[in-house]
Amino acid sequence: MVGDMMSVSSPGCGEDIEEEATPPGPSAAEAESLCSSPRPSSPRGVAVGHAGQHGTKQSSDRLLAYSDALISIVATVMILPVCHTKIRADQELEESLQQLLTTKIAVYIMTFLIVTVAWASHIRLFQVIERIDDVLALLNLACMMLITFLPYTFSLMASFPDDTLGILSFCVCAIIIGLIQAVIVIYGFHRPYLLNAHLCASEDQISYKYQILKMILRAPALFLLAGILSFIYCPVAYAVLALVIFLPYITQCTQWCTNKIQGPKELQRVPFYTFHPNEPLSKERVEAFSDGVFAIVATLLILDICEDNVPESKEVAEKFNGKLIEALSEYGPEFLAYFGSFVTVGLLWFVHHSLFLYITKSTRLMGLLNTFSLAFIGGLPLAFRLTHEFAANSRNELEAIQISCVIIFLASLFQFAIWAAALYNEKETLHHHIRYRGKEHAFMFAKLSLYPSVAFVTFCLTYVLSKFSTEIFHLMQIIVPFAFVLLRIIVQIVLAILAWLFSRLKTRTSILKEEEESIISVSEVAS
Repeated sequence: MVGDMMSVSSPGCGEDIEEEATPPGPSAAEAESLCSSPRPSSPRGVAVGHAGQHGTKQSSDRLLAYSDALISIVATVMILPVCHTKIRADQELEESLQQLLTTKIAVYIMTFLIVTVAWASHIRLFQVIERIDDVLALLNLACMMLITFLPYTFSLMASFPDDTLGILSFCVCAIIIGLIQAVIVIYGFHRPYLLNAHLCASEDQISYKYQILKMILRAPALFLLAGILSFIYCPVAYAVLALVIFLPYITQCTQWCTNKIQGPKELQRVPFYTFHPNEPLSKERVEAFSDGVFAIVATLLILDICEDNVPESKEVAEKFNGKLIEALSEYGPEFLAYFGSFVTVGLLWFVHHSLFLYITKSTRLMGLLNTFSLAFIGGLPLAFRLTHEFAANSRNELEAIQISCVIIFLASLFQFAIWAAALYNEKETLHHHIRYRGKEHAFMFAKLSLYPSVAFVTFCLTYVLSKFSTEIFHLMQIIVPFAFVLLRIIVQIVLAILAWLFSRLKTRTSILKEEEESIISVSEVAS
């Protein structure tokens, strides 16, 4: 999980490889020939990945899709221990949240970020190794097996935050995952035909290999330190785990400061291994991972319905005279909350899909903002459970609705931040149809602004009209889908009105200018 928990990075992280001038590398044709097949020819009868290729070299597409799906599941199911925390009806929600925030919610956020950093390191690892064989596929499966065990270690940390065993079990898994990733790198460089074309054609593969290994093994070293510190003082161990998450950004900041003080160095580096915010991430894998999180969150919503809202046959027979429809009518608010929450998740996915439809290049900064958005989207099952957990018009119900508004607001706000980050370097990251000043730009701006605006207004109204907080919240859930349907028409009308106003203003300005010029000319003639 964590080989490059700091971004499995290679040169460019403040410890870049300085290379002396070397003879020119192989020509494009030679590099292509070198990278297209193993050096020793495989014996006849050996399986091939594609026609005309030797050995067991295969495309990595399906392995990456499987890994993305698995990691997105692991990241998202971490909300379940938080959702299943029992809150008594007579217990103040604010008091319960204080307990949750110090333990389970804090652990959920930290572990979600760690898992997504692990996923980002997996992206970079397989940007170095673009093709796989059977050995690499099995090594990746071993890595995934340990990643799937992480939710159990997270649950131990959430339930027993001051116990050494929870932190230690997580650190052991993370160390083994990092070592497996190091083995993958060594194996890949031992068979250069599996590498990225840039590395395959390089004459300095050894330097690149050791630099990448150095970055991969830095995370296991930190996890080893956290495991040792857990025997001494657990809060310090948690601080080291947090350091693993933010180390890439600390390193980048340190490097920037060093360059300002000492001047930049001319270094040769692997182009996709830097800590720079504009470092590219695979757009396809960002979309696949995000789709996985959205799909799992949407599916988790039905679990509570299946678990709590199916009456016992004995209860139906005795209490409702065998009339199932009357028994189910008692669960009406729960069904309404489910459909409203599903619509919210679906529309947030729709906005995310619309945004990435026009993004041509995903960067490291956009990936970070996307991670924060997905972390809050992962909290929607908790919001759903809270909104129907308490008695109507109670203080707890009001606070649960406000928490739901905050979660929706932050999830959609980070989506808007992705758009802002893309606009900052729009010539590289955005399709030309969606760039600043175009009609599609205005439509995308409106689409991304809708949920943050509605969630904020709903939150404020629940304070002012607290007695009607439930009705206001459900009305918001009903209005938003229709607003999305009519949004393009509304945007076109608003743009037409603005164009008319500006044309009137321009006409008025031109008239005033002409009058001023005529007055000046008359005064000149008179003089």
